[in-house]
Amino acid sequence: MTRHTRHTLAQGRAIALTALSLALAPALAQPAAAAEALTPLPASAYAVRAVCPPASPGRAACMALQLLPLTAAAREHTHPIGTVRAASAGPDPAPSPAAGDLGLRPQDVHAAYALPADAESPSTIALVDAYNDPNAESDLESYDTEFGLPKCTRANGCFEQLNQNGEAGNLPFPQNAASMIAEEAVCESGDEEACVNVEEAEGWSVEISLDMETAHAVCQNCRVALVEADEPSLEDLQSAVAAAERADAGEISNSWGSPECAQGSEAQCVGESSTFNDPGVVITAAAGDDGYLGWLEEPRSAFASFPASLPQVIAVGGTRLNPLSGGKWSGETVWNDGGKAGGRGGCSVHFAAQTWQRDVSDWPSVGCGSYRAVADVAADADPYSGLAVYDTSPECESEYKEGGTWHVLHDWCTIGGTSLASPLIASVFALAGGAHGVRYPAQTLYQNAVDSPASLHDVTVGSNGECDEPFDEVTFATACTQEAEAKASCADTLICQAGAGYDGPTGLGTPDGLAAFELPAGGVGEEGAGEGAGHGSGAGSTAPVASGSSGPATTTGSGASPGTGASTTAAALPVQLRGLSLTLKALMALDAGRPKIPEISFRFTSNVAARVRATLEKRYGRRARQRWRALTHPLTLAAVGGRNNGRLSQRGALGSGSYRLTLTPVGGAPVSITFKIG
Repeated sequence: MTRHTRHTLAQGRAIALTALSLALAPALAQPAAAAEALTPLPASAYAVRAVCPPASPGRAACMALQLLPLTAAAREHTHPIGTVRAASAGPDPAPSPAAGDLGLRPQDVHAAYALPADAESPSTIALVDAYNDPNAESDLESYDTEFGLPKCTRANGCFEQLNQNGEAGNLPFPQNAASMIAEEAVCESGDEEACVNVEEAEGWSVEISLDMETAHAVCQNCRVALVEADEPSLEDLQSAVAAAERADAGEISNSWGSPECAQGSEAQCVGESSTFNDPGVVITAAAGDDGYLGWLEEPRSAFASFPASLPQVIAVGGTRLNPLSGGKWSGETVWNDGGKAGGRGGCSVHFAAQTWQRDVSDWPSVGCGSYRAVADVAADADPYSGLAVYDTSPECESEYKEGGTWHVLHDWCTIGGTSLASPLIASVFALAGGAHGVRYPAQTLYQNAVDSPASLHDVTVGSNGECDEPFDEVTFATACTQEAEAKASCADTLICQAGAGYDGPTGLGTPDGLAAFELPAGGVGEEGAGEGAGHGSGAGSTAPVASGSSGPATTTGSGASPGTGASTTAAALPVQLRGLSLTLKALMALDAGRPKIPEISFRFTSNVAARVRATLEKRYGRRARQRWRALTHPLTLAAVGGRNNGRLSQRGALGSGSYRLTLTPVGGAPVSITFKIG
């Protein structure tokens, strides 16, 4: 598989550029008449691509999304992105990041959120990512040169690059360009694992550039520490968070996540989240890019994102920033691209809401009961109002037309996602002086929202809920209203729609200067952040659930049980599966070699009716580096109380190797069997 082929497949995974949508190009490509102001093209002129593969059991995905020009006019880059500017009097020059042709610039971010460029007491902002980016320092230098920012290098002490153990040497794959080329050669010889490594490393390279450049653009005299996990497993990423803490970072940004408590990630929900419990450090986490409870996922997991769901961190939601006019903020809405991407969020199914979150005046309308709600705060995340990013990779190439000839613009692209919002908010905290000794700095935001409501932009328009109306492949739009999205997803509660005050998609709002991030005049109370299961986790504690949603229900024992309808009673039985085995037909297909995936049929017994998710994984790697990776999209079954039969449905065949079939019931523990082929 060549690099070009992988890149094409990655683009196709996020959004197909259909013949119908391309038919729009002639209409949208007409040159604009000279005018006093040049405005961005409509969102329908662009598509969106996830730069990282989706999360799989035990592994996380980065949250960076690339804006892809869809029409000829968009590919020519003659219109600004995210701003309104004066039209050029003469022929359009080659696209320029410094002119705003490739996305928001540092000065645009400062203008939008009324931020200074420097902190009075500069701190170290740590950015936790996966794989190594050999070009990280030089990419950051190119970005600084383009926008006239102070240099941030190892030589001047501004930049450091560490592995997940906190070491400056022995960085993860790829250590250099030669190691990447060697792995590509192995991939092209047919090694599937090598192809996965190359694809993931290329995607995380874009994520790394976005994180570094956002942090340095916002706080220009802060130090930047890039901490790289060996790979995007939850275990390795949490090791990198611990290394960032040891590196004396004042702020730590995590632009990655996986569905909370999902199969393969059960450690999240049995108390093994102490890595993020670092009092006095600002830890931000991206809320995700798949809409309320991941409704845009294929298939939907129906969970909030971890680690954003942890009560110790600051969960950062996403907005669409209205085009800046005259260099000023002109409004924001909840980010929801109606079928392409949108800010994630929802109620945790395990973690309790912090006291200060439950104390917001509209908490009863949120719909999470006593459970943690995501998010706490928000910032620009829509790729349509994304940041211009420099990254040395084939992922950041685009075309433009000049003098009747098409050219290639190397190494610049427009990136959004809550991967942009998380380092942005971490850096705003850095500008404001960090945690100020507050154990859990999210409390600072909530206290200031009470004391000074105008210190944040209150986002009151939009929803990240599901749209029942059909998606129009021509206009890239839907007829859904905020009310329809909320009714379909969260029964009109605030966990999936904006409103005055606190709401789930945008939390308390977006930055308007530093006041909300500074220590309140009266200080804040010293309260714990709640590290256990749902608040009041014994039998009988309840958390309201909207009809048709998958939010927290009544807890029995130590954890919450996701419901499928209204809150259940405390006597509800936990789901238990047993007797999982392959059918005789499946065993015969295995003996014949290279069975088709739909031939993997199985049987099991459930004690009650429940939704059950089936996942097939294959083991890769050698010796201590062995790991399981998902081969198929999870399949959801409607199990009855008693004997059940099922089979996988994805097309394809299975080669030699070790496989694991796992069934995970909603509200119960997973069960697995392993088998070999060949």
